[in-house]
Amino acid sequence: MSPPSPSTPSTPPAPTPPGEPTGHIDGGAPPEWTAGPDRTDSPSRTAEPDRTDAPSRTAEPDRTDAPSPAPQPGRADPAASHDRAQGAPPERTDIVDLYLRHIGSGRAVMGRVMGGMAEVRSEGAWIHADDGRRFLDFGGYGVFILGHRHPAVVEAVHRQIDTHPLASRVFLEPVAARAAQALAAHTPPGVDFVHFVNSGAEATEAALKLARAHGRTSVITTRRGFHGKTLGALSVTANPTYQTPFQPLLPDVTQVAYDDPADLEQALAARRDRACVVVEPVQGEGGVRIPRPGYLRQVRALCRVYGALLVVDEIQTGMGRLGTWWGVDAEEVVPDVLLAGKGLSGGVVPIAAMAATAEAYAPFSRDPYLHTSTFGASPIACAAALAAVRAMEEENTVARAAALGLRVLAAVREVCAPYEGGLVREVRGRGLLIGIEFAEEQAVGELLLEMIARGVLVNHSLNSTRVLRLTPPAVVEDAALDLFLTTLAEALRSTAERMSG
Repeated sequence: MSPPSPSTPSTPPAPTPPGEPTGHIDGGAPPEWTAGPDRTDSPSRTAEPDRTDAPSRTAEPDRTDAPSPAPQPGRADPAASHDRAQGAPPERTDIVDLYLRHIGSGRAVMGRVMGGMAEVRSEGAWIHADDGRRFLDFGGYGVFILGHRHPAVVEAVHRQIDTHPLASRVFLEPVAARAAQALAAHTPPGVDFVHFVNSGAEATEAALKLARAHGRTSVITTRRGFHGKTLGALSVTANPTYQTPFQPLLPDVTQVAYDDPADLEQALAARRDRACVVVEPVQGEGGVRIPRPGYLRQVRALCRVYGALLVVDEIQTGMGRLGTWWGVDAEEVVPDVLLAGKGLSGGVVPIAAMAATAEAYAPFSRDPYLHTSTFGASPIACAAALAAVRAMEEENTVARAAALGLRVLAAVREVCAPYEGGLVREVRGRGLLIGIEFAEEQAVGELLLEMIARGVLVNHSLNSTRVLRLTPPAVVEDAALDLFLTTLAEALRSTAERMSG
């Protein structure tokens, strides 16, 4: 189904039941979220406000496991009145109407499908809505490896706001320098130079420009790869759904099969000494596609043979998401350029980075004005990044993500086992990036709505519409994990019954 037409009148449309055409959360085309003909309920119908078995991590510096007050049946979260006092509109319909009038009809309709709620508060693994309910966040697009509002990151950002949030860009700025040093301490050996930007797509753009500065004007990307939606990044995001409306894109971009060194070699041989290869260690938006062992080493070797610049996109897979600092660490691969983002923000202030070896970075190093951004490397964002890296060091987040990921993957496989060969095709994952592939596209939307109705947030995959994606934070406690698994089991059973009926 296609998202609603932009020409939708500015008056609020009638409430749309789950299963009707919607837009992606980020504005892209959704999977076929087609419900059965008897589905006329809102996702909020089965939410269980009296469910208090999962503790909420507090935002206090000691990160204790004491539960936060959970909403009671018929009673709003006590914080809701505070949120409204701070300017949050008391009527959720007002928010939907504002979206319709000023942000877009697709997002307004999507909001209605999700129950019309607005998120107003968060901490740890939890998001609170304006109706007083809270949701366990196993989605978040890979951003919240440290959870929401990690105290150390929040404190660092507050301190920076109180002293110097944005820079003149005339003098040297110490927070950016320290953040670059902290990040480089964990990048692969020799990847020591850091260019901070504001988003993952901007990191991709910086890498493409850097490649061109080296004469690598031919770009090779992988099918189902996702690297952003700005014009250059979109050119290497191999999905016609997003590309076609904006053609022509960058010229001389070639798509090769993922996890297929032979296909890559053929493309490189035709572009000797003028190619740039962009690849992910695991394709996140591509449906959590994990290559065979040794694939990245082969890609690195082929790039050397044919004089290509290797850009590894770790925007989603890096910062501990895969149970290692970077996906390339598992094979000890050193790329020419590494892209970081999402988790680098600490879940507080957006920031991303392009890191490179001295040789690869040389054009940007010689001329600091060759590629600039007014808000790139802002003190407030770099304070968040610096605090995030230090928090991960102090809390051993990477090892925790590896151990927790093994537990979650095994448990999800167990829950899904009764449906394998039917509703569920495969469960796969690495670290805290896990995908459930379904036999039918419709099941993804059905399950997502069922999970939300029960108070758990998960994601679909932009480049693989049959895959439901899980990106839980490394701060998830046992009680919250149990809640997630119970909810998944209930949602799978309901989805299977609905689709078989």
